[in-house]
Amino acid sequence: MSTHANEFAQYCCELLSTVGPCVARRMFGGYGISTDGLTLALLADLGGGERLWLKASPETRARFEAAGCERFTYLVKGQPKSMNYYSAPDEAMESPPEMAPWARLALEAALAARQPKRSKKR
Repeated sequence: MSTHANEFAQYCCELLSTVGPCVARRMFGGYGISTDGLTLALLADLGGGERLWLKASPETRARFEAAGCERFTYLVKGQPKSMNYYSAPDEAMESPPEMAPWARLALEAALAARQPKRSKKR
């Protein structure tokens, strides 16, 4: 039984491959794209067609916003909820070299999210 990701998911894995070998896995009606066990991107259709959403952090969010990227926002019981993912810049979708700096930002955000939160308790 093979679990081939769709062509767009495979293309996105190629785009992000500058940070390591990527795998697309089905999740929530879309895909999660990860390298080395770290999820750095999502593929999801929030109403405007399937898009690549890159993981952001509080430190990198401004870079995505400055590039005109949309924040990943969806409705839950009529209320907008958002996640720390942003749409990939259009020009970055052209090739792995164009995507490379954005892939690095997404990987840094994934690594930062994996770091254990420092406990204030002694």
